Amino acid sequence: MRRLDRAFAGFFRRVKSGDTPGYPRFRGVNWFDTVDFPKDGDGCRWDSTPHDPVTRVRFQGVGHVRVNQHRPVVGKVKTVSVKREGKRWYVVLTAEQERPEPLPKSGSVVGVDLGIANFLADSNGEFVPNPRHSRRAAAKLEAAQQALSRYPRVRRDRRTAHHQRAVEKVADLHRKVRRQRLDHAHKTALGKVRAHDFIAHEDLKIRNMSKAPVPKLDPEQPGSFLPNGAAAKAGLNRSINDAGWGVFLTILYAKAESAGREVIAVDPRNTSRTCPECGHVSAENRPTQEKFHCVACGHTAHADTVGALNVLRAGLVRREATPA
Repeated sequence: MRRLDRAFAGFFRRVKSGDTPGYPRFRGVNWFDTVDFPKDGDGCRWDSTPHDPVTRVRFQGVGHVRVNQHRPVVGKVKTVSVKREGKRWYVVLTAEQERPEPLPKSGSVVGVDLGIANFLADSNGEFVPNPRHSRRAAAKLEAAQQALSRYPRVRRDRRTAHHQRAVEKVADLHRKVRRQRLDHAHKTALGKVRAHDFIAHEDLKIRNMSKAPVPKLDPEQPGSFLPNGAAAKAGLNRSINDAGWGVFLTILYAKAESAGREVIAVDPRNTSRTCPECGHVSAENRPTQEKFHCVACGHTAHADTVGALNVLRAGLVRREATPA
């Protein structure tokens, strides 16, 4: 009902403002996988049996449901959401709590360079390998999706048990890859936050980087297209999405805020082409993916380490220029 109210409120608002109204469309039972309760006690009650050693949540119209609680809830519960993933159901809570104590100062600063060959390289010369979770699961995913494709798209009431199991198999594999990527991002971000007071990273436009190339029309043959490197770009896009840079940066900012650390994004232009010794900027400074060799002063190093060092310097300059 809340979703229906928001949909029609937006519809009438667009009608009054003269925009394209877009009448709300019906959404089927499988469209939404989450139900949100904006307040604990409004349609739901977390830990509804506090004297019972078993944690339970109560939903209006459903009753008490047992919860396998993986860690204690700290603070006052504000909102409750029920999320469905395949055959699994989860209760997601947001709680209000006091601001945590910041971590003690480490006196260390670092710049990080995100990449494909290595997930992360920092200005201290350390590297975090790219786990490539999606690529490692590609064979199993391909087999599961081929098995699913053997069942034609039919009405819901005519789908067989074999079709449902094939759907669940594909969903389970995607869920495993997503959790592996999330676990890797949490552990990597936590290590950086614990070790450094200040972290600088590249301000990457990930959505623009993973866009498909624009088709090129052939002026000599109407209706034909020129080669635009779409196949190679598709492989690069898969690698970018598999790395999960956006998830990592979101987690890094959240952990840094709770730990009292500072994270700054800087312009990534020419960070891997600028010599950290003499400041010479040239595309020839990076002859290969990994090697950096300055054509002016002869300085050599790993290209990702050079990029991370330049990111750190730009971040420190930006921090000094930012008013308190």
